Amino acid sequence: MLRDRLAEAIQLRETGRAKQDQAILEEARTLLLELVAAYPDDAEITYQTAIVHDNLGLERESISFYIQTLEQGLSGLDTATKLMKRERAFLGLGSTYRGLGEYQKAEETLRRGLSEFPQSRPLQVFLSLALYNTQQYREAMELALTNLLETTSDETLQYYKRGLLFYTAHIDETW
Repeated sequence: MLRDRLAEAIQLRETGRAKQDQAILEEARTLLLELVAAYPDDAEITYQTAIVHDNLGLERESISFYIQTLEQGLSGLDTATKLMKRERAFLGLGSTYRGLGEYQKAEETLRRGLSEFPQSRPLQVFLSLALYNTQQYREAMELALTNLLETTSDETLQYYKRGLLFYTAHIDETW
């Protein structure tokens, strides 16, 4: 029963997100709030509740759910994003803080996520945005450019990759 209701809520949330349909997202939110009230210690329910608030643009409301789900020891793979759920929770919380102008909290959260998921490109790129906002331009550029150059299939950028990676690491230097 519980897992069926949770699966229904997740399906509603994913459908609402894909269609950008606020009514469907609200329906998912209502169901998830009922579930989280009944099962406050269930990390998966808390996680889905955080995400639905984010999907609805209710960032401030999502924060406590993200924090709670991280404290609850969330685990497993998020099939929609192919990220680990805990990794996505760090990403959601850090991005939310950044979007609300809480840049220091965003940086701290994203760095904490990277300490657990050091290879996470999404965490690195979102951290580069937060670093830009905290005027840490060198590290922001280094993260953004490194991720771009390591993932692009653009042949012209690949041709210059070695030189660009060198310049990225020495961005403040002149010759």
